[in-house]
Amino acid sequence: MSSSPCYALSLPDQLSLIEKLQVFKIQGRDKRGLKVLHIIGKFFPARLVSSEALNKYLEERVFPKLDEKSFSVVYIHTDVQRSENFPGISTFRSIYEAIPANVKDHVEAVYFVHPGIQARLFLATFGRFLFSGGLYQKLNYVTRLEFLWDHVRRNEIEVPEFVYDHDEELEYRPMMDYGIESDHPTALSVVDSPLTMYSMRCIA
Repeated sequence: MSSSPCYALSLPDQLSLIEKLQVFKIQGRDKRGLKVLHIIGKFFPARLVSSEALNKYLEERVFPKLDEKSFSVVYIHTDVQRSENFPGISTFRSIYEAIPANVKDHVEAVYFVHPGIQARLFLATFGRFLFSGGLYQKLNYVTRLEFLWDHVRRNEIEVPEFVYDHDEELEYRPMMDYGIESDHPTALSVVDSPLTMYSMRCIA
């Protein structure tokens, strides 16, 4: 992430921007009754927000709402662009390291919606390096929204229209799934282990 854009906005303005864009929400519950931290990657202004601002926002406005109890994460990756929405590996790691241990320990599952091939390869390469404490093993890829609802209460989570649009495109253009059906030829699998997906792809 370039440092110069971060200085264009004051820290309070960066916090206000994150709040305004509604990147993070504690919204709804999963099928086990756990709270859901809902993250929309496309809304994250990586070029305008510093890791300091993001850490402060999470610490003050997100983590307290989790009540130090177990929760699930739904991360929507639809339409994320590396140049606009991804903060960079070093920043990403510093953000993760700043998350309190008790918060990390309470993560029960992470549902990664609409992963692309680049995201899968990135996580297969850096996942264990970035995510300690077994969090990487809790990461699940979800290729269609219909499968997310097997794990999360549908009527309790707001999903932007562009996510539904992308989901519909995938139905008519299966190659946009980057060969996921060839990874599981005998079943329409929903939630896949990232290591399994990467290994199958390498074998192919």
